[in-house]
Amino acid sequence: MNWGFLQGILSGVNKYSTALGRIWLSVVFIFRVLVYVVAAEEVWDDDQKDFICNTKQPGCPNVCYDEFFPVSHVRLWALQLILVTCPSLLVVMHVAYREERERKHRLKHGPNAPALYSNLSKKRGGLWWTYLLSLIFKAAVDSGFLYIFHCIYKDYDMPRVVACSVTPCPHTVDCFIARPTEKKVFTYFMVVTAAICILLNLSEVAYLVGKRCMEVFRPRRRKASRRHQLPDTCPPYVISKGGHPQDESVILTKAGMATVDAGVYP
Repeated sequence: MNWGFLQGILSGVNKYSTALGRIWLSVVFIFRVLVYVVAAEEVWDDDQKDFICNTKQPGCPNVCYDEFFPVSHVRLWALQLILVTCPSLLVVMHVAYREERERKHRLKHGPNAPALYSNLSKKRGGLWWTYLLSLIFKAAVDSGFLYIFHCIYKDYDMPRVVACSVTPCPHTVDCFIARPTEKKVFTYFMVVTAAICILLNLSEVAYLVGKRCMEVFRPRRRKASRRHQLPDTCPPYVISKGGHPQDESVILTKAGMATVDAGVYP
């Protein structure tokens, strides 16, 4: 499989990510994609060929292999990596939509027209929701695949010998898995890296939501504190009857007090 296209997508979304998002991208590239391409495919390359059962019954090794390995590890990991990284493409597409909308706005109203967005890549409005939903989707995909692996391969284990009694096997036969310890190590490694990515995604969700809440509620608190800090020695004023406040015969007096004519004063 050629992962160059996937690398280009994730490299493009890197500039729109937060610090936690960049850490997530590094973990995905170094500890998941590279390990998958360099090592994992080679480890499972001879999986079915070296799955040997102690019987000569035709078809028995094939059905036993399908019984214990209904889906290949490497194919499940490939599907998992594709589904986890594709939501990042939505962020890039949303930014591209903003850029195209801004370009059409400039063509219609002239180059000096006010911009629709102060910063095209700033996570505000719809882009904020797109980024947030992509994080939730990535965490959900990783969690779902971990559950699938746990159900298919109990406790993510890779036994050395499995007992098989599926038809057309004449009796219960023992089947031997090739390089079980090495496969177990890689399975645990991929599970741990997926769990780390889930924690990073959830941490980034909490960071974005918390930051947004601070931006919304902090101005309200400031306004409320300013209202409480107004001194009582500055009551509102009203204009005395008789004309506009610029008229010399009228002065401003405190609310609730009688109006005073300026002509009384010497």
